This record gives sequence, structure tokens and C-alpha cells, in this order.
Amino acid sequence: CGRYEGIDQRIIDLYVDDEISIGDYVMSSGEVAATVIIDSVYRLVDDVITHESLDEESFNSNLLEYPQYTRPNVYKGLEVPEVLSGGNHEEIRKWRLRKSLQKTLLNRPDLIHKARMTGTLSEEAEKMIEEIAEHADYKNDKKQKRRLRSIQEKLKRKAERESPAEQ
Repeated sequence: CGRYEGIDQRIIDLYVDDEISIGDYVMSSGEVAATVIIDSVYRLVDDVITHESLDEESFNSNLLEYPQYTRPNVYKGLEVPEVLSGGNHEEIRKWRLRKSLQKTLLNRPDLIHKARMTGTLSEEAEKMIEEIAEHADYKNDKKQKRRLRSIQEKLKRKAERESPAEQ
């Protein structure tokens, strides 16, 4: 793991089989990057994590994960959303999808585009995205609403540019 400027090229030439980038940013040392790789890879080793858990990982659907809640039901005046305590599994599933879409739209809109391009975004999710962008109901915030609409427009333009021309 290099520090600051990296590793002497001769060492790379002699001993390195693969170089891996973990993203478009600079770190002060390679140890943290190595930890990211180790943490990502060991999860794929048999019996470290169940296959069911891996299938439910947020990146399998190209969406960020929905908010998580534990006990107590009220913490410093903040309550667990009622839908999560009601026992209606279908409503919980819809709530989780909506929250996942909201979080992804605000923090990683590029993943929405990726989900569309790979076919992992359901028709239900597309409808929710339109509702989220139209109403911005989770914040009632005009700034967020404008941002979501702007993101929607950018995603549509990007999809139009990348889709084959219809003849």
C-alpha cells in the first residue's frame, strides 16, 4: 500500500499482479483502501454471509439502502415510522422501496440511471420516482423538489443520448 505519492514503479513491475482503484478520490495511504477491498471481498467467501443476505444488499438493485430503525420506538422525540410497526409486509416493502429511491435520487442519481440501463428498476419504482420528483413529500422542501426535478431531467437526457436511435 503506497503512501502519498504511491509505490515505486519498479516494485509494481516486479511484484504487483493487479492494481485496483476503489474510486475517484485521493487518500493519504493505501491501508484504508486495502481495508475496503478486504471488507468487500471476504463477504463473498462461502459461509461468511448467507446468500439470502447478499441477495438483499442494496447494490444488487443499484439503489441505496432504506433507513434502518431499532428499539426503542421513540428516541429523543424521533419515532420509528408507523408503517414499520404495523405488520403489513406489503406496505413495509413499498415504504422501503420509496425511501431507497428517495435516498438514491438525492445522493447517487447516477445509480438510478444505471438501474434503468440494466433493467433492475421496476415499473413500480419508476412510478414512485415520478411521485417523489413531483411531490417531494418527504421534506416539503422547495429546494429539494427543484433538485429532484433537475436530477430527473438530467437522467432523462442521459438515457436519450445513450439509447439507440429509433428508426
